[in-house]
Amino acid sequence: MRARGIAGAAGLIGLALIVVGLVLGMFWSVEPDRFDVEANAEAMAEAEGGSVVTGYVTVAALERVAETLLDKAGGYLSNDVMPPGVLLDNLPSWEYGVLVQVRDLARALRNDWSRSQSQSVEDRDLATAEPQFNVNSESWMFPPSESEYREGVEALRRYRLRLNDESQQDSQFYARADNLVAWLAVVEKRLGSLSQRLSASVGQARINTDLAGESSAENATIRPGELKVKTSWLEIDDVFYQARGTTWALVHFLRGVEQDFNGILRNKNAMTSLRQVIRELEASQHAIWSPMILNGSGFGILANHSLVMASYVSRANSAVIDLRSLLERG
Repeated sequence: MRARGIAGAAGLIGLALIVVGLVLGMFWSVEPDRFDVEANAEAMAEAEGGSVVTGYVTVAALERVAETLLDKAGGYLSNDVMPPGVLLDNLPSWEYGVLVQVRDLARALRNDWSRSQSQSVEDRDLATAEPQFNVNSESWMFPPSESEYREGVEALRRYRLRLNDESQQDSQFYARADNLVAWLAVVEKRLGSLSQRLSASVGQARINTDLAGESSAENATIRPGELKVKTSWLEIDDVFYQARGTTWALVHFLRGVEQDFNGILRNKNAMTSLRQVIRELEASQHAIWSPMILNGSGFGILANHSLVMASYVSRANSAVIDLRSLLERG
């Protein structure tokens, strides 16, 4: 009887742990809300007794996005080795999409936006921040990803504070068209890749256009003239949530660009194009009412969430191409 009672108690404890794990998993799987980048920058400046100078909104947005990655419900999940975090895959994919954008913008800040020319000295804090965000996203020890990313956030904070300090004239943010174009070229490639992977959820036969437009172009290996591309059904929801994380981060970064590059954008008559990019990205953040990501075939009975997301991402990508073209004109 005693053994039976112990077994029953153990069963109840196990059941309770499963229920708690399920509840936590559902709570941790909720994507963070968007925030107002202007209000965020003003609050940071007010708290630290500074002002919102050129570049401040974008840097503050990058800092807040990186902090959200670490401090959202459940914390950073991509490197969890214990349940329920290790059993979740949607939010870790979302995190990776955000992280890639954080890495790209941190690199743009270090290499272009904080430097007046190619031979100028890089900012010391950005030189610290950029490699910190490039630590393996799934590293849980030696070093843990969170601690490395946290150091990157602190380095960004030091740079942001120095932007407000007139005695620190080596800390600069150069809002120039060529700087913005360089970052947008990376954004364009990220969105283009995601669009292709999302569209391939149903499988497609595509013409090989790798060398189109240049008769003397060559590639390393011979590829067929028609390619069959299809995203594995095991990866469909991962790609979808990576796209959601990517577009979530880009909405904030482009809102920051809208403020910090305002004069350039208006001078190039490119503000409308930027706002079109933001509108398409914001549309991709609409609530998902289905309990799972559906993968209906084309015009079939069931919806295909990947194709819907691909539509928004593709239109945003086209708008980025238009925006970059406007900025490159004299």
